[in-house]
Amino acid sequence: MIRRMERKDREEYLKMTGEFYASDAVLHKIPLKYRSDAFEELMRSEDYITAYLLEQDGKAAGYALLSRQFSQEAGGMALWIDEIYIRPPFRGRGLGSEFFRFLEGNIHGKIKRLRLETEPGNKGAQALYRRLGFRPLGYLQMIKGD
Repeated sequence: MIRRMERKDREEYLKMTGEFYASDAVLHKIPLKYRSDAFEELMRSEDYITAYLLEQDGKAAGYALLSRQFSQEAGGMALWIDEIYIRPPFRGRGLGSEFFRFLEGNIHGKIKRLRLETEPGNKGAQALYRRLGFRPLGYLQMIKGD
């Protein structure tokens, strides 16, 4: 089951984001305060950020964090799949593919581009994304600040 994150999911969200940021899928950990603040923003507004809880067999199996922005390059709204995390016991069961089918079935032409990133060594995620029609964009991302 895939559903929007609710206030009652706070502790599970914090546990899963802690697992995600302690994994090899990211470059560095982030403080609990950042994750807690993100949850509060999720509960405050869905104007530009949304989170989904992915459940299987009645258990929290993962989450997805999505951000929206207007992209001139894409010719309209772009959806950034900021984070998608499937807990290890639930991997390989098709939950990631199910989430992307759910997502594409619910954007109904409102979104012109889906965008995501992955660590260069995360070959499993890259294989899934390629099967789903994603391709490398070719930009080198750069940041300033945390």
